[in-house]
Amino acid sequence: MKSIGDMLRDAREKENITQEELAKRVGKKRSYISRIEGSQDYNINIKTLKEVVEKGLGKEIKIQF
Repeated sequence: MKSIGDMLRDAREKENITQEELAKRVGKKRSYISRIEGSQDYNINIKTLKEVVEKGLGKEIKIQF
C-alpha cells in the first residue's frame, strides 16, 4: 500500500511541478513538502492534506469512513 507521501509525490510529478512550486501554491516551505513525500509515517492533518491536494495540485480529495 502506498503512503500518503508517495501518492502526493506521484500526483505532483504527474502534474510536472516541483516541490518548490507546490509549496508556493499552498504557502508552505519546500522542506515541508519534502518531509511529507519522503516519510512513510509523516503525520499530516486532513485540513493540510486537503489544501495540498486541492489548492496545490488542483485535484479533488474525498475521504470516507
